[in-house]
Amino acid sequence: MKAKSAFWLESDNQKACEIARLAGYEIVIFDMEHGTLAEPLLDRLIPFCNGLGLETYVRVGESTQPRIQMALDIGATGVILPQIRDLAHAETAAAFAKYPPRGSRGLGYSRTQQYAAASNAFISAENSLRQCYVMIETAGAFAQAAQIARLDCVDGLFVGPADLSLARGRGVFAARPEDIADMREIATVAAAAGKAWAVAAGNALYRKAALALAPAFATSADDLSALLVGFSQMWKQHDPA
Repeated sequence: MKAKSAFWLESDNQKACEIARLAGYEIVIFDMEHGTLAEPLLDRLIPFCNGLGLETYVRVGESTQPRIQMALDIGATGVILPQIRDLAHAETAAAFAKYPPRGSRGLGYSRTQQYAAASNAFISAENSLRQCYVMIETAGAFAQAAQIARLDCVDGLFVGPADLSLARGRGVFAARPEDIADMREIATVAAAAGKAWAVAAGNALYRKAALALAPAFATSADDLSALLVGFSQMWKQHDPA
């Protein structure tokens, strides 16, 4: 199956979402960890992007119960959990994305319930529909990636190559053979557990290697980089000298 194309949204720019969708992107990831988005904006941007036909994922600012539940209650397709330290941390954090008895997500009153009372069918559907990806970007999470992939509340692994390169002692990410080998290892353990995997792949060489391993989705852009490239190209056209 062909990997879906994803982009990061780092700022409050719904027109960037419209343009990305017109260009062919299928998934938007709201970056609450490194972007400048405030959580209340998700209440507007998530349903807006869902209406455009974009799948909506939230990389939460921190992998805690309030952050995870808020993103899912607003209607995100799924959450991406950053800076997971190890298996124990993954088990605790991922449980916040699934209702009991599978996990420990709290039941509130929200858009996902169509502002009505919940039902057992709703609980079952939510646990299946809302996705939880654990980022593998620390040395501890990498060492225990196979065990993390087997957790019931984890739907997939998400490779964070920049932090993983730093954590593995290679310095700033540069799509080295070792970076690609780490990605291949994560893809392998995800597949062995019957789980999906995804990857941040802005680097062209790294993205080519990733796509050969059949991720569920791969990122290739963000709104700020798109603006930089667009303005740079337009400036060259304006002043070719």
